[in-house]
Amino acid sequence: MGPRKVADIKGKKRMMLSMEMKMEKIKKYEAGMSLSVLTKEYGRNRSAIGTILKQKEAIKGATPSKGMNVFSNKRSHVYDEMKRLLLVWIKDKEMAGDTIIEEIICPKTRAIFGDLVHAQAEADAGEGTSK
Repeated sequence: MGPRKVADIKGKKRMMLSMEMKMEKIKKYEAGMSLSVLTKEYGRNRSAIGTILKQKEAIKGATPSKGMNVFSNKRSHVYDEMKRLLLVWIKDKEMAGDTIIEEIICPKTRAIFGDLVHAQAEADAGEGTSK
């Protein structure tokens, strides 16, 4: 038997839920809605809803960027702050009428990230010496 062709594999496309949708499900569950009603209402399987409810403390404590779908421990708040600062910079450039191209954005992104990491390292070093 040979390898499967990609065209032969049929399946659902993975659907990501935004953090707002996850919060909405958590609030409804805490308000008394049962897990089975939630699964029917959102058209998701029981394990997907259950996973969201298991992570509810982490989801509630997160301050994600607008439109963020995935809650990840791998990304720190530095990435969200970098994204926010970069978007502010881009908006300022657009309002000034400047043309923004990738060759300008990439170095600016690196510079913003470097500044944030440096500031974070200084803050961490300051906490370590004051104890």
